[in-house]
Amino acid sequence: MNIEQIIETAKDTDRRLSPVSLHERQLGQAKHLSCIITIKPEQTYQPIMGFGGALTESSGYVLSALPREKREEVLKAYYDPAEGLGYTLARTHLNSCDFSLGNWACVEEPDESLATFSMEKAERYQIPLIHDAMQTAGGLSLLISPWSPPAWMKDNHDMNHGGKLLKKYYKLWASYFVRFIDELVKRHIPVWAVSIQNEPEANQVWDSCLWTASEEAEFAVEHLGPQLEEAGYGHIKILVWDHNRDRLWERASESYAWPGAEKYIAGAAYHWYSGDQYEAVRRVAETYPDKLLVFSEGCVEGGARPGAWFTGERYAHNIINDLNNGCHAWIDWNIALDLTGGPNHVGNLCDAPVLVDTDKGRAYYQSSFYYIGHFSRYIKPKARRLGVQMDSWMVPAAVDGRMGNTMEALAVRNLDGSIVLVLTNRTEADMVYRLRLSGETNERTLFCPPRGIQTLVIR
Repeated sequence: MNIEQIIETAKDTDRRLSPVSLHERQLGQAKHLSCIITIKPEQTYQPIMGFGGALTESSGYVLSALPREKREEVLKAYYDPAEGLGYTLARTHLNSCDFSLGNWACVEEPDESLATFSMEKAERYQIPLIHDAMQTAGGLSLLISPWSPPAWMKDNHDMNHGGKLLKKYYKLWASYFVRFIDELVKRHIPVWAVSIQNEPEANQVWDSCLWTASEEAEFAVEHLGPQLEEAGYGHIKILVWDHNRDRLWERASESYAWPGAEKYIAGAAYHWYSGDQYEAVRRVAETYPDKLLVFSEGCVEGGARPGAWFTGERYAHNIINDLNNGCHAWIDWNIALDLTGGPNHVGNLCDAPVLVDTDKGRAYYQSSFYYIGHFSRYIKPKARRLGVQMDSWMVPAAVDGRMGNTMEALAVRNLDGSIVLVLTNRTEADMVYRLRLSGETNERTLFCPPRGIQTLVIR
């Protein structure tokens, strides 16, 4: 087993995506052994598209408050394929979302011709951010999600507080999608996928709209899919659900059962706010292996958490378990917010991997930024997940002596043949582990420091 690199981030140290030598982490004996990790290269699973974050109006706004060189530094830190996190995915909003400066639509007043369609609001902060991120990355796979149609298309005449799209506007709303994509393409911004609705079961005080699973399928099959095809966008993927894991199985299976769904619905997107529920991800992945599973949004709610460590650990826990259960692509929420966790036009403040002091013009990189980087920088697009087994009979540093979810691991093989192992240690002591490759007799005994994460690149 040839361990080429060990990269480490750990609490109470200065290590942040820092290389460490094998000599520093290898042990001669397995004293206080926490677990045995066996990578199984013969077991291959789903391909992994990549990782990314959301390019919202709020993120564009706070980054615009930075001096030019500092803004470019943040974009490079996220998107540079050689020196940054290597993001290859992104998500943005059609019309406003809660992380906008206010409610707005591209067609504000009733206009069934869409002649008044305007990108004015999107052009101020959202479009420049998307354009610059794409240039820095050398291209991104962009997911478009609406939070609400214009108020005049809805039965409650309000972009907020749920409501439903009037049935008579299904065809027009599909045309609206196509027009928005047209405008992005004119600006040299290609689109990879669309979801029909962000959180279609959530009646929120911010931009929201309610859809059943059958309504989403009907809209995709009867309207959006055919119009995308007619406009030359038949390659754009249509995703349903785009809400929490807890209802992923019920919603996806109902939408996929709609006649014609096989042709027009490429997969489902989901969020983390209802809890772990990874069994729902696995069930959908195993039952519909040809459908995409995209984690499209997750953040730590309740406002900014400057300096917090648990936030990074939460990201690692979710990424490891989502991918280990069949997820193909993983997209974080806002790439940057201010020190309050906004702006958000209804005060729904959240944390972000980069926090910006808009008064002082400074950016602060949080634990979540580095934890995500342990995956996104080293797991390349089209990598294949591998089998990995963690065996533990006693964990000296765990309160109950059991592993629980205090230590977790993910293994993949990149197209260049390298194997990448990412492992986490959420205990307060060194995690001593014996590493094996199935089919090989040699093994290594190593350790990961307390509250740490490691990425190993193995040949």
